Amino acid sequence: MQSLIEESLESKYIPSINEGILTTIGNTPLLKLERILKNTQFQLFAKMEMFNPGGSIKDRTAFNIIKSACEKNHIRPDTTVIESSSGNLGIGLAQVCAFLGLYFICVVDPKTTKQNIKIMKAYGAEIDIVREPDPITGDFLFARINRVKSLLSSISNSFWCNQYANLDNPRVHHQTMHEIVTAFNGQLDYLFCATSTCGTLRGCSEYVRNNNLKTKIIAVDAVGSVIFGDQRRKRLIPGHGAGRVPELFQPGLEDAYVHISDLDCVVGCHRLLRHEAILAGGSSGGVIAAIEKKREEIPNSATCVAILCDRGEHYLDTIYSDSWIEENFGNIFYLWDN
Repeated sequence: MQSLIEESLESKYIPSINEGILTTIGNTPLLKLERILKNTQFQLFAKMEMFNPGGSIKDRTAFNIIKSACEKNHIRPDTTVIESSSGNLGIGLAQVCAFLGLYFICVVDPKTTKQNIKIMKAYGAEIDIVREPDPITGDFLFARINRVKSLLSSISNSFWCNQYANLDNPRVHHQTMHEIVTAFNGQLDYLFCATSTCGTLRGCSEYVRNNNLKTKIIAVDAVGSVIFGDQRRKRLIPGHGAGRVPELFQPGLEDAYVHISDLDCVVGCHRLLRHEAILAGGSSGGVIAAIEKKREEIPNSATCVAILCDRGEHYLDTIYSDSWIEENFGNIFYLWDN
């Protein structure tokens, strides 16, 4: 087992290395979107993070956190890895841990989709479901984190990835941003990025500032998320927004932010599917909705990139379910073609 971990860590996080499934993480395609926004003169591209092997941008985070922890000897062959996740990071960690032979416990809540839970179990993860929200805040995220802390105290030789505070989360997204700006020779005007742990937002923002780029970072947050000061309230889309301000957040990471409702996310997802044949996850629909809201502020000659975080197959029982849509929003299907 030790030789497997050491062998895995001999390779740096470079997507071009052709050995093992984890080496396919990163270098995701950039796709020009020419159908979804009509009558616009600026160019819009999508960073297709669903092309990562686990299906989301969180594959990058999962690999980098585990790799760094192994290098620092925080993780050994008999360590139990523990994390709180609404789904995507859980899948990424389940894949990495399966490859390295590590035991993984993922703490989830009832909003986690059935597909995500089945995928994590297929990789061999143990699923620990928190069924009641935090009694003080009414939010499941607080309850999940409290459960993680309880597991850490009861399981010897355990490691909490802590995606909300671990700097290995944003650091890996320096590479994400490098891939994007390199494709445009540094001439990128706008990046639209969904927020949750703020790892992607912080990593991309740090890269822009460290390299003196003029790219404007637009943070896409959820209505009911507290990251940018909205009042905490019920949210239906997992992985979009947060019920607590993550430790990774810093004021000024964004040049602007946009609050997007659950309905906006659903409509954005279906427009992506109808016009571009892209089956994407909930936050991706939110990013598209944010671009639509900001379109009048974007100069005609601008180049914009939308980070599409994950695949839509994980949301077949929710965002792509007619009965779920009708139950939560009524008959809104006419909005797909607008």
